[in-house]
Amino acid sequence: MATIAHLSDVHFGRHDPEVVAAVEAFLADKRPNLVVISGDFTQRARVNQYKEACSFVDRIEDMGLPVLAVPGNHDVPLYDVVQRFVRPLHRYKRFIDDDLCPYWENDELQVLGLNTARSFTIKDGSISLEQMQLIREAFRGDAEGKTRILVTHHPLFAMPIGDEGELTKVVKRHTDALLASAEAGVHILLAGHFHRAYTKSAREIVENAGPALVIQAGTATSTRLRGGEQQSFNWIEAHRGSVGIEVHAWEEDRFEPGKPASFGYDGENWHLKPASAVSP
Repeated sequence: MATIAHLSDVHFGRHDPEVVAAVEAFLADKRPNLVVISGDFTQRARVNQYKEACSFVDRIEDMGLPVLAVPGNHDVPLYDVVQRFVRPLHRYKRFIDDDLCPYWENDELQVLGLNTARSFTIKDGSISLEQMQLIREAFRGDAEGKTRILVTHHPLFAMPIGDEGELTKVVKRHTDALLASAEAGVHILLAGHFHRAYTKSAREIVENAGPALVIQAGTATSTRLRGGEQQSFNWIEAHRGSVGIEVHAWEEDRFEPGKPASFGYDGENWHLKPASAVSP
């Protein structure tokens, strides 16, 4: 069984230091195989905010834990126009990772991250034709038994928000991106951006979305809370067609695990297992 701590939208510059310390304590105790951070490391892409985010990542890696990260739209400078359009992710590459599409693999997982942040939008995302080819190439081959995971900041398609059936905006070229993901046999789509924890089979949300399981993360450490949700992150356990998910949410002075959910993959679709089923 492989374990992943999925964090997102840490927003240094609008973070809660007590919550940051609690996340680090959790990681040090649980020691996941991989820590995924799906974007928005900073609030406004300022150097001091990047330095704080860099220290956070360094502390995690100093625990001996690998980190796979992708940038978010807040990691592109908003008010520094020159940086925004000439070198939009220069600071991200300097302080976090110079690889904007990182890949990580072990005996049970194949994980690819893609940068969806762009300088010409304020908050929306995009995927390029080159990135779609990268999806196909990264997951090429059999890799029997391995769980294939694609990490982006922006979800690949419109997500439901609120109770009125409202949908979020989609990334540019989302239809082609979903096709590439399906053709590559991606099992799990990890993303953030909307500060809401959410898990569902892609086919239940969008037609022709492929068989992936969509797992959205809330904001792990920031004070930018939405929809009544507290800071949270996902704990994921994956093993050969079975995925267990547990959302850990901040409750006054500590992270508390929510009700675990377990999904099974039948070769074509993901299905929620009964509550009595054990996690993988």
